[in-house]
Amino acid sequence: MARWIGGVAAIALLLLTAAARAQSLVVGLDFEPPSLDPHLRMVTPDEAISRHFFDALILQDESQRLEPGLALGWHALDDRTWRFELRHGVKFCDGSELTAEDVAFSLLRPRTLANASGGYQLFTRDIVAVEAPDPYTVLIRTSAPQPTLPNRLSVIWIVSHRAAGSDSAAFDSGRAMLGTGPFCFVEWRRGERIVMRRNEAYWGKRPGFERVVLRFIPSDAARVAALIAQDLDMINSVPTSVLSDLRRRQDVRIVETASARTTYLAFDTFSERSPFATDRSGKPLERNPLRDPRVRRAISLAIDRKALVAGVLDGAGVPAGQMLPEGYFGASEILPPPVFDRASARQVLAEAGYPDGFGITLHVSSTRTPFDEKAALAVAEMLTRAGVAVKVEAMPEALYKTRAMRHELSLMLLGYYSETAEPITWLTALVATPDSASGFGYANHGRYSLAELDRVLSRAVAIVDDAERERLLRRATELAIGDHGIVPLFRADLIWALRSGYAYVPRKDTYTLAQYVTRGD
Repeated sequence: MARWIGGVAAIALLLLTAAARAQSLVVGLDFEPPSLDPHLRMVTPDEAISRHFFDALILQDESQRLEPGLALGWHALDDRTWRFELRHGVKFCDGSELTAEDVAFSLLRPRTLANASGGYQLFTRDIVAVEAPDPYTVLIRTSAPQPTLPNRLSVIWIVSHRAAGSDSAAFDSGRAMLGTGPFCFVEWRRGERIVMRRNEAYWGKRPGFERVVLRFIPSDAARVAALIAQDLDMINSVPTSVLSDLRRRQDVRIVETASARTTYLAFDTFSERSPFATDRSGKPLERNPLRDPRVRRAISLAIDRKALVAGVLDGAGVPAGQMLPEGYFGASEILPPPVFDRASARQVLAEAGYPDGFGITLHVSSTRTPFDEKAALAVAEMLTRAGVAVKVEAMPEALYKTRAMRHELSLMLLGYYSETAEPITWLTALVATPDSASGFGYANHGRYSLAELDRVLSRAVAIVDDAERERLLRRATELAIGDHGIVPLFRADLIWALRSGYAYVPRKDTYTLAQYVTRGD
């Protein structure tokens, strides 16, 4: 009898354990944000974490199309005033109800953060007033026409005005982690994991899992091994080097989609003497070669983009001639990927005064993606064959971004996608002349500047007519790419791997979101 009871108890324990696992999801991520403050840094990894806990007035679907979020409807009252109607009965995780006061606080909060990276301030800088005539109506007034305001607000997360202040510490401790999103915050163990529970009062579709753990595993090999060992249910940023092996496994499912994120080169076009520019013997150059658009054009010609996609990405991607994928609003119709031409690259270098080439260091993040460092090495080899002797220096993402923002680098390999699915975002961030007052150029790490581009872009951001705005944005794009202010390289496919029996809706914005993971075939 005792043995029988013990056997029943063991079976019951196994059943309970299996049931608990069925209600839990463990995701392995290749990154960890430095803070949980949803208004601190407008970078993809941080935004993806925020999207689990917080909502925006307007959301984006997996293809970056706008859809209702906390706002059921919106429309422009005039060229400087927008009206948003909020959902009724939306609750924060502490049970308090969302009101227009929370929205007003959230939209104005980014400008109160002294240590923010700049992105959220840029998206909200033209908002001069947010009014709440009643708890479910929000009026937003801007200093100038803002035709893309709905796009911009789709990445501004709404927080509780009762819990949040102007200090990120309240979010990092968990005190202010009160959102209206699909999950509620449980804990953050730095360097290890974030734990969250399902928001049972969520206004939208409830997630399929009661408990989710986001584990931070920057090593590609360790992340893949943990999935195969079934310690993880899902991983992001699957390295293409193991993709064919994973496809052959019966216990793994691969999910992938074309990406909107473009890998590109940025140049120090500002400094008279660039810190890592040398002659072929290693002696610092008195004159910065990257200021000459001919040199930048030669660099672009020397890069075989098809070979990068084939060799670095194992074919899982496409060459890029501009920053937005074809078909996006404002994408140019006359900017195909440049044709590789090493001989022409050498000729253009000679015309620019560098018949013997020069030396340069290409800096890259060692932790941002599975392929950045590999791509940098391949680009270095291609440029060296064309006469530009390139050394590669890789460093962790946090250090890399810090040094780039301090303008300490000469040549940089970076990645960017338009959060708003239109060109104003990348144009104002990456190639507009840096201006602290307007927020333009906040991610323009090379301090590139072109007066005609600035003039066209200034007109485009204030025009309400969609057709005319698109024409101007295409012109601005063609000016920036034609002058080689930055050099697009490729767009890598986005790849996730899951245990068999799990499914995921892939997203072009690169987000890994637990609320879109389901069980079943």
